Amino acid sequence: MFCGVLALGIVLTTLPAEARFGKRSTSSEESKDDDKKVHEATAVGQDEDDDDDLGSSSGDSSSASSSSDIGLAVDFFALIFAVGNHRAPLAAEIVPEGEVSQLRHAAPISLRTGLQGGLMGGGGAFDLFLGLEGYQFGVDGQLTGLSLPTDDGTPGTDSITLWEAHLTWAVIARERARLRAEAGVSGATAPDISFVGLSLAASFEACVVGPLDVEARMQITPFPHRELDASAALALHLGALVLRGGYRGLVLDDAGLVDGIVHRDIFGGPYFGLGLTF
Repeated sequence: MFCGVLALGIVLTTLPAEARFGKRSTSSEESKDDDKKVHEATAVGQDEDDDDDLGSSSGDSSSASSSSDIGLAVDFFALIFAVGNHRAPLAAEIVPEGEVSQLRHAAPISLRTGLQGGLMGGGGAFDLFLGLEGYQFGVDGQLTGLSLPTDDGTPGTDSITLWEAHLTWAVIARERARLRAEAGVSGATAPDISFVGLSLAASFEACVVGPLDVEARMQITPFPHRELDASAALALHLGALVLRGGYRGLVLDDAGLVDGIVHRDIFGGPYFGLGLTF
């Protein structure tokens, strides 16, 4: 993610400043018209065929530049598929005693990030997540956006935003399995009220075969509102790239704090995601 933001910043800073998006740049158009009115003169004694030579040389340089760009893209994707904690066979580390220690889910440090989304409640859900974890302890954050049809039949949609920030502890950290206990805070922003409360969670990852893992997670917010978020999925690790798909269930209960009437929603549906794990 950091490399992507850095690359985007470099590209944007090298572009010339233009007018506001969607607005024609008058000065740019006038300069183009002036260029069209000027006839390029040919120096005395210079053959017009020289222009053809210049054109061919510029064409060669363009071809070389294109080949270089393609090479860089190939190298980038080769790097993505070659690194990560889930290489097959299991990633290995040579310990001081000279023995080879298998890592996989027991890596000394791991960074994971990605996005996922799917159908839910007649609408959709979209997640962004980021986690940094050592052998046992780490931090984890997730942001969820829900876009749902209105419950009273009126046109439009209802938007709900959920977020959570946790400290994590790996109760089990083995090369083929990892079980975490998590604790922190979570929040929910609904059309007429917002909540912030205590959040508890547990998550599990285990190797099934080769680069294929099974993942499961459950998160609970007991008060002031009530929230239960549970999911199970299969994850395919292709180097650092992770493709996942599964099913997710979500329960939201405002405990009657809006108008004295309990409003409870129960959602469920499939989801698919794409992420990176280093």
